[in-house]
Amino acid sequence: MIEDLGFGTLWFPETAGREAMSQAGILLSQTRRIVVAAGSTAIYARDAVTTAAAQRTLEEAFPGRFLLGLWDSHPSLAEVIRGHRFGPPLPTMRAYLDALDTAPFGPPGTAASPHRVLAALDPGMLALATERAWGANPLGMPVEHTRNARAVLGPTALLAVTQLCVLGPDRSHTAALARTTAAAALPNRRTLLHDLGYEDVESLGDRLVDALVAHGTAADIARRVHEHLDAGADHVSLHLLTTTPHTPPTRQWRELAAHLLP
Repeated sequence: MIEDLGFGTLWFPETAGREAMSQAGILLSQTRRIVVAAGSTAIYARDAVTTAAAQRTLEEAFPGRFLLGLWDSHPSLAEVIRGHRFGPPLPTMRAYLDALDTAPFGPPGTAASPHRVLAALDPGMLALATERAWGANPLGMPVEHTRNARAVLGPTALLAVTQLCVLGPDRSHTAALARTTAAAALPNRRTLLHDLGYEDVESLGDRLVDALVAHGTAADIARRVHEHLDAGADHVSLHLLTTTPHTPPTRQWRELAAHLLP
């Protein structure tokens, strides 16, 4: 359905639930042209050799249609859930990329794939994304962050922003879920938000909620997409939140497609 509506890329995360590489293979096999982006593939979920083999396998079967997004995860997910020791994010990601590029496994005749981005918010990870990947995929940050990220990445690296959003008939209907979503996003973003000029982050005022979560009508969300593009993003994906998270938001996808796609 997403493909038939005209969307060019389907992004999905890896935190809980389906394993990312298997899910990507399923989605690719059921579509014809759309790019499938595993936007937050946790580096603690599989070793780099396994990731390299999986990526090369998908590249062989679906040339040019799989994008790997690598994420350094959270201490609780890495240690409590997966049983690993969580290392310093930047050197750990750099070492993982080294191992990924030299991995010996994969289909015969295939080489290390350049089709990757890093889930990056802070300047250090953004700089690493410029050095070792196509670019970066910041998730859940204000437009000001997009402008700063472009400055770090330079003019040529891919900046693919993921915007949190809640769609409804008007902002009064979407405000509560937008606030809940913004509150859940705060723990990993407090310092970055303060640096962007949001001084009283803990109070979660309306200005901060609106900056983190685009909410309201399809026109409101489309306006935020264009703001990110004007700030330097090459691509904007929408992480659509609803009050029924286990039901695909097909109506909302259709409504957004009508406002965003030619």
